[in-house]
Amino acid sequence: MQRWLPAILRRAAPAVSGGGPGAVRLFSSSSLLFDETQEQFKESVHKFAQEAIAPHAGAIDASNHFPKGVDLWRLMGDFNLHGLTAPEEYGGMGLGYMYHCIAMEEISRASGSVGLSYGAHSNLCINQLVRHGNPEQKQKYLPKVRSQTVNTVSFIRHSDSSVVAMLTAHCGEHVGALAMSEPNSGSDVVSMKCKAEKVDCGYVLNGNKMWCTNGPSAQTLVVYAKTDLAAGSKGITAFIIEKGMPGFSTAQKLDKLGMRGSDTCELVFENCFVPHENILGKEGKGVYVMMSGLDLERLVLAGGPIGLMQACLDVVLPYVRQREQFGRPIGEFQFIQGKMADMYTSLQSSRSFVYSVARDCDNGKVDRKDCAGVILFAAERATQVALQAIQCLGGNGYINEYPTGRLLRDAKLFEIGAGTSEIRRMIIGRELFKED
Repeated sequence: MQRWLPAILRRAAPAVSGGGPGAVRLFSSSSLLFDETQEQFKESVHKFAQEAIAPHAGAIDASNHFPKGVDLWRLMGDFNLHGLTAPEEYGGMGLGYMYHCIAMEEISRASGSVGLSYGAHSNLCINQLVRHGNPEQKQKYLPKVRSQTVNTVSFIRHSDSSVVAMLTAHCGEHVGALAMSEPNSGSDVVSMKCKAEKVDCGYVLNGNKMWCTNGPSAQTLVVYAKTDLAAGSKGITAFIIEKGMPGFSTAQKLDKLGMRGSDTCELVFENCFVPHENILGKEGKGVYVMMSGLDLERLVLAGGPIGLMQACLDVVLPYVRQREQFGRPIGEFQFIQGKMADMYTSLQSSRSFVYSVARDCDNGKVDRKDCAGVILFAAERATQVALQAIQCLGGNGYINEYPTGRLLRDAKLFEIGAGTSEIRRMIIGRELFKED
């Protein structure tokens, strides 16, 4: 077992022993999916998220900002949730995708917005640097563990831009992001127009990127651009971009339907010089970096809709016990019980699918159709579960004093981001057709 994990479990429990607003008992059937240490990790992250994140979820949605006066990035970093898959030698925890999906689920259960930003930071940025960065890049961008005692372990990974330059837990934190899509290149991402012209000692980037999660606050970004306009998919290269590079700026923050507070914006590159050493992977191999990363991105992000489905049940189950009509709790009526059964089976089937694929990935078996399949299935189920939650609450489900509307708006994002449901079906069908 990785040496830091037991310390995390020990230090986590006292800080959040009472749970928090909205904390409810976890479904015991999860024991079929996790070993004992993973169960303890899940319980610890659940308690942390319910106390530190869940109380702010409604305000984050209403204000479209993370709370002022509470540094959620730092809190997650202090709890060692950043860099879960990064090697210990670079300040990570050296854990696998089972743990990453668990963290994504529990953070999203507390707040879909925080969960999405966390996933973009810890997977889309950090994990790409871990998988494709050279030793010098890892040394620069993946901070090392700095701990004095077991009780003060702090993996700044989050801090450091997702990983940027060796900060201590008490220094400024950095946030990471990834940018592929453009105003006119979403599903057809290979048609991107952002170009990188080769010059002495590096490249000059010109163009725009769109829908960049964490874009307004990120200090380190993985950005894709065309280094050879005539080479099609073989002319794309991945770059590490740092905030403050001359010629790089962020445009308007987008006003989204859901996932509000998870800052999203357009990126602008105007004669932005990027040194050669900031190539991530190899020149012209950006599509390989992109596609291999997308498989794992889809897997980890699939923890988001699972967390949202669980959050729906967290609202519905107490409500149907307390709300009375015709002289008895509405949970006694078969129509309501049927909806609860549908919600529960959607959650548990999605959860089983996601964690079985995560286990395969931890064992080195990354299957593109399964990674697309888990987020396709979980995302569509989450939207339906959120609609059922609203229906169970009736008129109360339709007012913003209850969180069900927010959960629905947040859930819909997962049918669009990280590849639309249509693209996921195309990937699965294509992979099946290629098989013998």
